[in-house]
Amino acid sequence: MRILIVEDERDLATAIATSLRSSGYAVDLAADGATALDRAAVNEYDLVCLDLNLPDGDGLDVCRQVVAGSGYAGTSGRTQPKVIMLTARGSVDDRITGLDSGADDYLVKPFSLDELNARVRALLRRDTANGRSVIAQAGIEMDTARHEVTYRNEPVDLTVKEFALLRWFLLHPDEIHSAERLLEHVWDEHADPFTNTVRMTISNLRRKLADAAGEQPIETFPGRGYILRSPS
Repeated sequence: MRILIVEDERDLATAIATSLRSSGYAVDLAADGATALDRAAVNEYDLVCLDLNLPDGDGLDVCRQVVAGSGYAGTSGRTQPKVIMLTARGSVDDRITGLDSGADDYLVKPFSLDELNARVRALLRRDTANGRSVIAQAGIEMDTARHEVTYRNEPVDLTVKEFALLRWFLLHPDEIHSAERLLEHVWDEHADPFTNTVRMTISNLRRKLADAAGEQPIETFPGRGYILRSPS
């Protein structure tokens, strides 16, 4: 899952990015609203962590544009990201204004990075899972809070990137995902699109799943991509 952090306090932005990356998310940074909208125009984000006090304006305006889709080029087929507002504005009226502007959640500074991670997990599974931290498909169970995976009740030891890739498949079963789409959602802007990083990570993930249970839940469609099929 790919996240955009919009925060002009460099130390805080770095701390948030480090925390989220350690949980397997691909993270990009923007220090102002204009840069945030530029990045959103070319990248498909699953979630935006948005500061309200930005050097070039009010984050509420950025939130409204993200929600309205006006910050996106070629929005057809793209899902608008969830938005968590991160701000020192903590009054009830401020919270109401933020949520009414389209934010999905509102976190007042200072906050715990563990709490932010928990809120990110909750938002990203809101529309696609049962509201629990455990995601289950095709005999695979992933505990996103504990970072544990089992396949047919056998433990599977995954790297951070393999975990992130499997999480994407579990949240989007029965869809064929091209290498380009996986690169868009599981890797950040620094990933080289001309390398075989997606293919190698997929290969390692499939091997570990097969080793755990003697079968392979992720199918390959040559020239098209990969799919995790849910039980019919």
